[in-house]
Amino acid sequence: MADDRHNDDLTRRIADAKAAQARGLDHAQARSEGRGWAVGIEFVGTVLVSALLGWLIDRYAGLGTAPFAMIGLLLLGFAAGTRRAMKTSAQFDAEPGNDPANR
Repeated sequence: MADDRHNDDLTRRIADAKAAQARGLDHAQARSEGRGWAVGIEFVGTVLVSALLGWLIDRYAGLGTAPFAMIGLLLLGFAAGTRRAMKTSAQFDAEPGNDPANR
């Protein structure tokens, strides 16, 4: 008798797990993934834009700085992108409901 209840419970839990897997990510996981992508794209965008600006300065400003403006702005873009990614991640971690201990 107890074995039947155990098997029914196990069968129900397996069915629930399969249904959850078929639905895909839950809301919290999807939100976390979206924030991660946003941080990564923001970082790469910052680096690429700063490198492009440096290249444009080297190419068209006629200052004779080639390739140092691009290298300098690339490094500044990397630093700015890293700072921005850390700041955004800290904001995400500080939001209520993101504590793994409460899940």
